[in-house]
Amino acid sequence: MASSHCFENPPELDPACGGGEVIDDFGGQKAYVTGSGDAKIAVVLISDAFGYEAPKLREIADKVASFGYFVVVPDFLHGDPYEPNHPNPLQWLQSHDPEKAFEEAKPIIAALKLKGMPTIGAAGYCWGAKVVVELAKAREIQAAVMSHPSFVTIDDIKEVKCPICVLGAEIDQFSPQELVMQFEQVLSENSAVAHFVKIFPGVTHGWAVRYSDNDEAAVKSAEEAFADMTGWFDKYLK
Repeated sequence: MASSHCFENPPELDPACGGGEVIDDFGGQKAYVTGSGDAKIAVVLISDAFGYEAPKLREIADKVASFGYFVVVPDFLHGDPYEPNHPNPLQWLQSHDPEKAFEEAKPIIAALKLKGMPTIGAAGYCWGAKVVVELAKAREIQAAVMSHPSFVTIDDIKEVKCPICVLGAEIDQFSPQELVMQFEQVLSENSAVAHFVKIFPGVTHGWAVRYSDNDEAAVKSAEEAFADMTGWFDKYLK
């Protein structure tokens, strides 16, 4: 069960935000898409519990697209993102299982391949990181990035089949840095899978996608996380 810390600092959602467009059916899911349709490499960007209408998330998607990727941000929460005043967070989590989203991601990946994009990476934040690790276990993607992951276990990490980058927070009640370093230990023992694990000092769960533009240190950390993510994709997808 996730701690309530996963649900702090909610964004103000905006269905019209971003420089891309919302498509009602991309591989069976409503999705925000951005980038050139002529791209040969795609990235599936998976939201935290606050969903795909978060302006910061779409801003990140647009920036990833500027590196030459076609980016899909699916609405795996089906129009029902977490709301901070929800009376029962556990009930919400039970009805929004990331493993169900993993199954829903497979047709999206198939649709990308049909569009001529055989090389695909995936990145996820918090809730979305669990979807990414499941894709990495199933050989559905060629590179994975997880930022402040939730629900990801050591057993998950043992089964990863593609290059994976894990970006953790120093202050994280759900994925504490001790757990993230255990991930690194497991990955270090698996010479078949390239990995990069990093703990960001002085930041809390959610820092890479939920931060204030007025907080210079927070912006710097988020930009560093973005650079690590795109650097990983450039290395293993291009």
